[in-house]
Amino acid sequence: MEYELRSARFLASDIRKRVVQNGDTVVDGTLGNGHDTLELAELVGPAGRVIGMDIQPEAVKRTMARLTEAGVADRCSLHVMGHEHMKEIVPSGIRYCCLNLGWLPGGDKSVTTHWETTRVALESALELLAPMGVLTVCVYPGHEAGAKELMEIQAFFASLRPQAFNCLRQSFLNAGPGSPECYVVQKQ
Repeated sequence: MEYELRSARFLASDIRKRVVQNGDTVVDGTLGNGHDTLELAELVGPAGRVIGMDIQPEAVKRTMARLTEAGVADRCSLHVMGHEHMKEIVPSGIRYCCLNLGWLPGGDKSVTTHWETTRVALESALELLAPMGVLTVCVYPGHEAGAKELMEIQAFFASLRPQAFNCLRQSFLNAGPGSPECYVVQKQ
């Protein structure tokens, strides 16, 4: 079997397949079109729980349709809310959380994630993770808000104590400016 280096979101998928187990509680903090949410629902199985959120009602609608079609909607709770409110609905001790920053694919590109709310979401996710739990963050710096998020996220993760978290950054050095990056953080 060959392994192919692929984009940021594929690294996040590879990581979650290694981390998430049947019966886990996990979070998708940016639903988008529901691809990650569906994968998480399949990984947690009937005994698990996926908690998802997105500020855009269209993202929640698209994701619910995808989950319903796959027959796994019963293990998911979706919320129209910003990921900065994660602690209001997510219990402590989650195994995994993912954030894909930027805009809703196929949606209004003027509606993007912003560092001010993303920072709160990152702090919340790290606090809610169980020991050895993992957070993946895909950053798309090819637009103004994304470039700012990338700069701030690098500084934020670099400031985490190594005794508490391991942080990995994946970027394709030859992909050019604005190419997506993936951050993987594991709680110790």
